[in-house]
Amino acid sequence: MIRLRQLRLPIDHKEEALHALVCKKLRMPGLTRDAWHIHQRAVDARKGKPLQFSYTVDVQLSEEEAILERLEKRSRGQISRAPDQHYHFLDQSCSSGTHRPVIIGTGPAGLFAGLLLARLGLKPILFERGKQAGPRARDVTKFWRTGAFEPESNVQFGEGGAGTFSDGKLYTQIKDRENRCRQVLRELAAHGAPEDILVNARPHIGTDRLILVLRRLRETIFDLGGEIRYESKMTDLLVEGGAVRGIRLASGDEVRADQVILAVGHSARDVFEHLAALGVPMEAKSFSIGTRIEHPQAMIDRTQYGRWAGHARLGSAAYRFVHHGRDKRSVYSFCMCPGGLVVGATSEPERLVTNGMSSYARDEANANAGFMVEVRPGDFPNSDDPLAGMRFQRELEAKAFQLGGGDYRAPAQMLGDFVKGKGTSELGDVRPSFRPGVTLTDLRECLPPFVVKALQESIPNIARRLPGFDRHDAILTAIESRSSSPLRVTRGDDLQSTGLRGLYPAGEGAGYAGGIISAAVDGLRVAEAVAATASSPSQ
Repeated sequence: MIRLRQLRLPIDHKEEALHALVCKKLRMPGLTRDAWHIHQRAVDARKGKPLQFSYTVDVQLSEEEAILERLEKRSRGQISRAPDQHYHFLDQSCSSGTHRPVIIGTGPAGLFAGLLLARLGLKPILFERGKQAGPRARDVTKFWRTGAFEPESNVQFGEGGAGTFSDGKLYTQIKDRENRCRQVLRELAAHGAPEDILVNARPHIGTDRLILVLRRLRETIFDLGGEIRYESKMTDLLVEGGAVRGIRLASGDEVRADQVILAVGHSARDVFEHLAALGVPMEAKSFSIGTRIEHPQAMIDRTQYGRWAGHARLGSAAYRFVHHGRDKRSVYSFCMCPGGLVVGATSEPERLVTNGMSSYARDEANANAGFMVEVRPGDFPNSDDPLAGMRFQRELEAKAFQLGGGDYRAPAQMLGDFVKGKGTSELGDVRPSFRPGVTLTDLRECLPPFVVKALQESIPNIARRLPGFDRHDAILTAIESRSSSPLRVTRGDDLQSTGLRGLYPAGEGAGYAGGIISAAVDGLRVAEAVAATASSPSQ
């Protein structure tokens, strides 16, 4: 394969224009259309440049060596050999141990660990405290409509994990020499995700499509001999001689296992408390606290796309920003949801948590994003305790719950009032989308002072790069507290816990990922480690 990069065309280019450009770059006017395919399509929106699409194309030719020798040196990096994109671990063989591997959690890390182990013939058993995606979605929708909260079936707990109710972003900045990211995208597309996730530089699925994908992934794991048990909450790890020997469920049932993958997500606080009681090594780490911020999507489209705003090929525009404050504390956008909603995302009673969510179409009136401030272990009491950050989150979520009215409505404030340091009593043109509703107030009553200061300081700087960001009637809704895990369950080079053999901490909750793709990739890495040691006598 030969790879052609940076093939730029206008937004409204004709379909045949890309083929003509490929032929021109290769100096092969007779090249047939079936000889190449798009590897990636991105929007080039650099300031001072016309808005364009930038394509990367892979071409299959019979005389690749001669063509590369002729063109590569003069192409200024645009033409090269296409890298190997094959995921090689599935080519390996392994044998099963005494017991089937156990996986706790069916978020991206747990599901992709389970899928790989099932493909390798190890017949894993996955345990999920929540419900399947369909019944879970009904519980979540009821909560958004009525405030009726289900502690084990909500935005955080259930099949698919927290990413099920999000924008479904499928891009990451992690290094990927082993092609795990590509393998995850291939599996998602094979299980019902839109095919364009294999091409778009910033792909997403959307909550509405994710539920279908989850059902098909589940069916594949079943067909390969795996098993998933829903509404099966792990309450204890069974430990003998410094090694895992199984799990105990809330029902009292025990399941023997020599390898347990812990992929519980960042909100399984009871699990982390249990690990601490067992003496499993953990450490506090940085995380973030902030709000969701909403603007009209049409305004964001105009800011990002100019005269091309609303073009069918572009869809709803996204944005991202990072501001480094005077005290070197980062303020940044998180989980930006074009054409989305802000929704209730708590996993514990009498606490308030917000999150953003988009459908595949991204066609709601507002854009929203996490407006986040970096929180370091030294920012909260008892930071030597690995659970201290979790307790800090809980305290702030309880304050937000009370400030919102004590019925799962969220406290909200207009951005202009937040800047001026006064409460909000009436709205402007931007209407909050939060479900199940908002209470207008002053967010300084539930946000730490250092978070308030950092947010206020960042707004003028962000607005210089994103005009309109500082509009007075933009809506802040609090509190966004679950952007990442506040702790890390330490593991060694073999990906096992540094203090408990056979326990494999994985994914976002264990502190090793930050989104759907990175969590799924970490699930694959851990499953590879389990498969490699499944028949080891020491296990």
